[in-house]
Amino acid sequence: MAADMGQGISEVLPFALGVAISPVPIIAVILMLLSRRAHVNGPTFLLGWLAGLSALSAAVYVVADTVGVSGSSSGSDGIAWLDVALGGFLLLVAGRSWRKRPAPGTEPELPKWMADVDEIAPGRALVLGVLLSAVNPKNLALGVGAATGVAHLALPTGDAIVALAAFVVVGSLTVGGAVAFDLLGGARAKSSLEELRTWLEANNAAVMTVLFLVFGAVLVAKGLGLLSD
Repeated sequence: MAADMGQGISEVLPFALGVAISPVPIIAVILMLLSRRAHVNGPTFLLGWLAGLSALSAAVYVVADTVGVSGSSSGSDGIAWLDVALGGFLLLVAGRSWRKRPAPGTEPELPKWMADVDEIAPGRALVLGVLLSAVNPKNLALGVGAATGVAHLALPTGDAIVALAAFVVVGSLTVGGAVAFDLLGGARAKSSLEELRTWLEANNAAVMTVLFLVFGAVLVAKGLGLLSD
């Protein structure tokens, strides 16, 4: 039982780290934490983030488990080709991210919706947390990769739930850490969060390109490995 649980957590951990290291959601939550609604919007965004990741991983796992991806060669091949396709997609996005990086000395361009994120109502903060955690392309690909990987292992239900919970928890460490730091860090937290936001804005393109490359390669390699078994 412990071995099964460890196997499931090992399967999802790389994907969860990829979700956690996402500059745009971290910038978004920091902007909320620097606003006058910090103590409402920050936790609300985190709640939406947790809900989005949980719903994504659970839904994909249920579908993959229902179609029996672990019980037939065709199911295993389907998972393998899905991993290859998702990995290839991330590699393409990596190239696009690198090409669109800001020229040296120019101000990095952030998504237009971020302009007023520090003034949004709690309801929109909740929805934004769901969208950024479960709908953006990188997290969607990583969530699908993690959940289908768990389904492919054919773990007992309890161990599968633990593995998916580990995916959600680890994938939420940065966003949750920012919220906790703001609530517990006092006045010092504001200046530290502002410094982190500035660095992430300046290096967003480089960080995202590396993430897309690494996890795209991981998914392709994983899929090809399954096909060769």
